This record gives sequence, structure tokens and C-alpha cells, in this order.
Amino acid sequence: MIDWHEMLIRPDWPLRRAVEVLNSAPLKICLVADGDERLVGTVTDGDVRRALLAGRDFEAPVAEVMNTRPMAKRVGLGTNELFALYSRCRQLHIRHLPVTDAEGRLIGLEPLDRAAINADRRPGWVMLMAGGFGKRLAPLTDDTPKPMLTVGDRPILQTILESFVRHGFRRFFISVHYQAQKIEDHFGDGSRFGVEIRYVHEDEPLGTAGALGLVRDAVTEPIVVANGDLLTNVDYDALLAYHHSQRADITLCVREYRVKVPYGTVDLAGRLVARITEKPELRFLVNAAVYVLSPEALREIEPGAALDMPTLIDRVGETGGKVVAFPMHEYWLDVGQKAEFAQANSDYQSVFGAPAASVE
Repeated sequence: MIDWHEMLIRPDWPLRRAVEVLNSAPLKICLVADGDERLVGTVTDGDVRRALLAGRDFEAPVAEVMNTRPMAKRVGLGTNELFALYSRCRQLHIRHLPVTDAEGRLIGLEPLDRAAINADRRPGWVMLMAGGFGKRLAPLTDDTPKPMLTVGDRPILQTILESFVRHGFRRFFISVHYQAQKIEDHFGDGSRFGVEIRYVHEDEPLGTAGALGLVRDAVTEPIVVANGDLLTNVDYDALLAYHHSQRADITLCVREYRVKVPYGTVDLAGRLVARITEKPELRFLVNAAVYVLSPEALREIEPGAALDMPTLIDRVGETGGKVVAFPMHEYWLDVGQKAEFAQANSDYQSVFGAPAASVE
């Protein structure tokens, strides 16, 4: 049995605390229990993302977000009941099953016998965009491409690649332009990382989507695209599963961003003051620069032509394609300026674990 106590949360907790448990616990599930440890619900990664898409924020109570009818294995079930329960779990792709006593009190969490998705080598490709100049980080980038700046004990791009490798990805395109040779010298053909790497050379900068036009004929399954200066521990398994379940042409990762207005804002009704709101906090969903694109979406890109991702998204939508949002709640940091670079170095060990030895 797995120690389920570290995954235990209460229905009156804010969603923020549930996400902290979800991201730190060994399994991607929270068990919601009352004061007597009776199971009243569960919270999974999917529940959190659905809540964010519905407009709830991280202060919403767990009770408003949780699955109130979780499947559980009750002690004393007969053979036929257990068979039906396990069959239903397989149909719903449930990975772990709460175990309760006859009165509904939690006594364990049972891992279901199914192949781990990460054990397989994924057949699809990842495109890492690493051709930018990184001018906002000068002079650090005068002699080093931004994705090769060291955060922790290794280049940013290596941390990104290794994150994908942990999720089973083994085939990578890396788009390069500025000081491309330094990236190629470090990563080579990818063999020392246990992967295959092909480089996409942009003779002139092609924008945030243009390089995809140079590989579109090689892509037969959805491709994950990420910027080469973006540190995140997003669950790529959940992202791909969401993309497939939505039958999407493009899935765009979005992230909550809050802005605190330092003044009282004034709403007018004509010339009359209708309301003053003192120092409001505004909430937005912003582009997190991680995408999944279907081969059909890539057909909208002309090989060799410059194109930005927002334009491609508009184009796919205008031609009847389906573009969906995938809300992220995990760690995410765009290392675009010196403040973020310093923050990345400060966060590195706590977010990505104790640094392993660099690959030589």
C-alpha cells in the first residue's frame, strides 16, 4: 500500500493548497476527507484544469472543484463486485484507487496494474525553439545563445530536453539561428542523452512558428512545441491526453497572471462616478508558449516563410480548425530578462530537484 496520508486534503481548503499537495505528492491525486477521514471526494490534475477553465481561482474551496463521486475499493467487496470495479477503472483510465473500510474511512491507496505511460518511447516529435538573440539578457548573451545560459548546473535547454525525456520523448527538432554552433556542439546528435536530435537551421529568423514549416512533412503525429528559454514542470502526459481527448488541431497552454493596480479604479456612467474600486487585482490567462499541433495544423505553414504562432492560431481557427486552451498550474518561468534569470537560478534546486552531474 502507498502512504496516502501525504495526499490527504480537506474540502474547505483553498484550491491553492490542493495544488501544492498535488504537485509535491508522489501520485497525481488528492484524497479529500472529512474530520473522521471518510472519503468525500478526490482532486486530480484534470479537476484543477477544468476549474481554472471555468473561471475559478486558486482561492476557491476544494469542495467546489473535487469529484464528489470518486471510485473507491471498499473492504469486503465480493469477487464479482471487484471485477466490475477494476473493469470500470480500466475504461476510465484510473491509475490509483482509494481503499476504504466498510464505513467509508480511508485506509489506503491502491496502484492499478497498468503499463506506465512514461515507460514507452513516444513516436512523436518535440520542437524546441532555440534560435532567438536574447537581447534583453545582454551582455550575458553577447557570446552565448540564451538557451545555453546556465541555470542550476546546466544550460536552460538541457533542463528542458531532460524534462521531455522523463515523459518518454526521444525525438527532437531544435531550431537554431543565433550562435547555432554552440548549441550543436553541446547536444550533438542527442545520443549521449539517449535521444535523436535534428537541427532546423533558420537562415533568417522565421518567427515563433515559421521553423515548423521546414519539418512539416516529417511530422505524422501531434508535435509538442516549446520555447528554448522556458522552464516548467508541466505534465506533458496530461497535455497530450487533453489534446487527443479534445480532438484539437492546436492546444495552447495558458497560465494565470495577476496584475495589482496600485490605484483606485473609477467606473463612470456618463459623467457620473458609478463606482471606485480600491487597488483591484486583475486576472488574465496568458500564453505559456507551450503548444501541441496536429499535422493538419502544420499544413497551414508555408515552408521557409516567416510566421508567428498567434497568426498561425488565427489562421487555423479561420479555416475551421479547433484551437483549445490547456490551463497550467505547475511551475512556469519565462527566462526572458535578468530578473527572471536570477529567479530561475534561485528556484532551480527546489523545483527540479538536486542537480545531477552535468553530462560530459
